[in-house]
Amino acid sequence: MNPPLSRANAEAHLYMDLHACSCGSTRFPRHSSVVVLADGDLASRYTGACEGCGEEREFVFRLPATPTDAGGGFRYGGDEPSQLLDPGEWLLVADAYAASVPAETTGEAAQRARAALTRAVAALDEVVKFAPDGAEIPGAAFVSDRGRQLHQREPGRFRRERLAAVRVAYADLLTQLG
Repeated sequence: MNPPLSRANAEAHLYMDLHACSCGSTRFPRHSSVVVLADGDLASRYTGACEGCGEEREFVFRLPATPTDAGGGFRYGGDEPSQLLDPGEWLLVADAYAASVPAETTGEAAQRARAALTRAVAALDEVVKFAPDGAEIPGAAFVSDRGRQLHQREPGRFRRERLAAVRVAYADLLTQLG
């Protein structure tokens, strides 16, 4: 089996958070190690017992040949589209982070709001990476059930103009929060 590429640790952890155990729990203590694959490439291996049922969980992700540079802020990966999540899943992640922003954004709540909005913006940036040369995102890019369902229900949410407008709104809120 050829493990999928994880461009950054944040992307790998997000993937694990979105893929529940058969009991429905996503929580498990993640013990990580770097392993050598049969082809000589390096991979990250995460293991641990599910907190819901105790079943042993394991995820293996191929590491990029060149680490992703996070210069300029939080990112889930480089310039290429994700191999772990499709554009629909990324939009759902952005929605979840944006929905977690508290109405009251002072003190500690402001820190949580900044963290959530930073991740929402980064997730929106991931959606756009599936649009080749500024074109629309092809239907074939939606490979997960969650992603396909969202695209079928709300295809307009994947228009570049709309994604850009939502990103600007989130970035403006980040600026207001300091």
